[in-house]
Amino acid sequence: MDPFSFDKKIYDKGLRFIAGIDEAGRGPLAGPVAAAAVILPKDIIIPDLNDSKRLSEKKREKLFDIIKEKALAYAVEIVDNTVIDQINILHATFLAMSKAVSKLQHKPELCLVDGNRKIPSLKLNQEALIEGDARSACVAAASILAKVTRDRLMLEYAKQYAVYEFEKHKGYGTKKHIEALKKHGVCPIHRVTFAPIREMLS
Repeated sequence: MDPFSFDKKIYDKGLRFIAGIDEAGRGPLAGPVAAAAVILPKDIIIPDLNDSKRLSEKKREKLFDIIKEKALAYAVEIVDNTVIDQINILHATFLAMSKAVSKLQHKPELCLVDGNRKIPSLKLNQEALIEGDARSACVAAASILAKVTRDRLMLEYAKQYAVYEFEKHKGYGTKKHIEALKKHGVCPIHRVTFAPIREMLS
């Protein structure tokens, strides 16, 4: 089943607003985690819409604008590295997700959450959807909004902290990033509770 048919099948049960929810940036050693919530119209078809990880940067950027234009509602929330270090990445991700949902213009009757866990604090009808960003159009749309938003932030951080080359790896623990950490130490956007950095600092 294609992702648009998946969503339409749910809409055909009589629902008006289904929100897809996804995040970007759980794994990196630096920067924030971003989460997006998107409600798409029932009968919409957006060519090439797919899980953000399966798309080129150029295609994601193009779809980012189309999704914002076509969506019935969307919101993106950022939780920075200091909060991640305080409450851990899982709770920070749930916080970003719940804040994004709370800012939607329409109250969703069903939230499709990418992954295998529901959002604990969200008092709405929700369903955890494994590989949701490949199965559901609204979750795929959320994955793109979250990914592009976070990548753009990391490009801005790359200008501030040039020695880490965030523009190349977006904060993930690549060989180059680890080498830069060993040479220059941490900067203000590093997640100091993440194992590779914690071990360096101990």
